[in-house]
Amino acid sequence: MRSAVGLCVLGLLCLHRSVFGQPGVLIFCDDPSVEKAVHSAVHKFNQEVLTGHKLALYQILSASKSENGSESLYSVQFTSRRSDCPAGSSKPWTDCDYLSSGSKKPIPCNATVLMTETEADTKEVDCQIEELVVPERVSCMGCPKEIDNNSEDLKVPVSASIAKYNSDSNSTHLFALHELGYATRQVVAGFRYKLKFDMRKTTCTKAEHKELHERCVPNEADVEFVNCNSTVDTAPWRLETPAVMIQCELGLLPFTPFSRRRPPGFSPLRHVKHEHPSSTTSPPTTAPPPSKASVKEDSSEEDLSAPSSSSDPNDSPFHCPAKPWKPFHPVQVGLEKTKVEEAPTQPTPEGTLKDTDLLS
Repeated sequence: MRSAVGLCVLGLLCLHRSVFGQPGVLIFCDDPSVEKAVHSAVHKFNQEVLTGHKLALYQILSASKSENGSESLYSVQFTSRRSDCPAGSSKPWTDCDYLSSGSKKPIPCNATVLMTETEADTKEVDCQIEELVVPERVSCMGCPKEIDNNSEDLKVPVSASIAKYNSDSNSTHLFALHELGYATRQVVAGFRYKLKFDMRKTTCTKAEHKELHERCVPNEADVEFVNCNSTVDTAPWRLETPAVMIQCELGLLPFTPFSRRRPPGFSPLRHVKHEHPSSTTSPPTTAPPPSKASVKEDSSEEDLSAPSSSSDPNDSPFHCPAKPWKPFHPVQVGLEKTKVEEAPTQPTPEGTLKDTDLLS
């Protein structure tokens, strides 16, 4: 008996699929019945939205229909955008405007809607509103924080580290900074700096020079590098000498994603040139003017409020995609023009000296 019922249900499902076959017959995207089906799908989706903003229709992309007597099953594909109406509000989405600060890219949706002469019943609707979640790093008091290599705060710890190496090493020559790779600062009893850098042998010997100065240039006859990890504890307000712990080995600093060019201006630690320009220079070449196609492709100001010429409904036999439901005007962050108002000229009190009086 149960097997007979199962076969009956399976037969009804097969009959339903044969009657409402997919994808069905293509129909016009601007057909009033298609618009009614899409409106029903957007309304149905917004009923399930609990947080954020409601969606509003942007553009109908394609539509097909399968008929069975007085009922028709519509399969529609369309795009939507977030509206300025919050989720759960009683205001219908058709009375909302697009959220101007939202994503420029529309949200793709597809739906299946059962239509009769008087009603539209959305059976299934799906919109891909999932977005990449970027985790935010919680501020940690007392944790090491990366410090920019251009910071003037690095002068003391870098100088102390190099002086420590030059005083403790067995080398006959002084070494100077070649490249600073990475630096962090941590608040402890004072400041704790952790540094990664490399140094290069200079022409200054320890027998003749006690410390680095401007005349200590890279030793081209005897090229030698060392790379170091250094921890420096400082407390400037206590006027104490920085405490340095340093470990070094031969060779350049191993490449890491954090390595950056050393900034200028750390004299006498920043006098070693990392890159040498070529002795021969070729004359500058004049680049050809960009084509219209490349200018359009590179432009970030493209108008997203209207479809492109290839999306013109008149070019499609089924008027697909349809015209946007409303124009979309996104906010161009950082490109807003600000007007500087001129300060009104104050009337000069009588008896005071004017600029024109000096010309007489």
